[in-house]
Amino acid sequence: QVQLVESGGGSVQAGGALRLSCTASEYSYSMAWFRQAPGKEREGVAAFDSDGITAYADSVKGRFTISKDNAKNTLYLQMNSLKPEDTAMYYCAADPGGIWFHQRLEARRYNYWGQGTQVTVSS
Repeated sequence: QVQLVESGGGSVQAGGALRLSCTASEYSYSMAWFRQAPGKEREGVAAFDSDGITAYADSVKGRFTISKDNAKNTLYLQMNSLKPEDTAMYYCAADPGGIWFHQRLEARRYNYWGQGTQVTVSS
């Protein structure tokens, strides 16, 4: 059972930046960030596998960067140029196995989830 703990959320003004962290209790090959706004479905934001391959949602490309410190089992999400529409609860997800590239932003592909950290962007 992989345990995931997110941190780094908060409230910022539009154009600001935040860095989310997710520390895993053990190694997982595939990790990702998802978000869910009130009344909306959970959506994939960015994914990272242990080969260093990344995937991003079109809505965050060029603004968000996903990375991982393997020595610390910690996944990061650097979020720049934040917009009010980025407001959501952000969740870290992990799976010990590999996931096909085109499926890496599908929530159902991941077995383990963190509790979430809230990001609020004001205009």
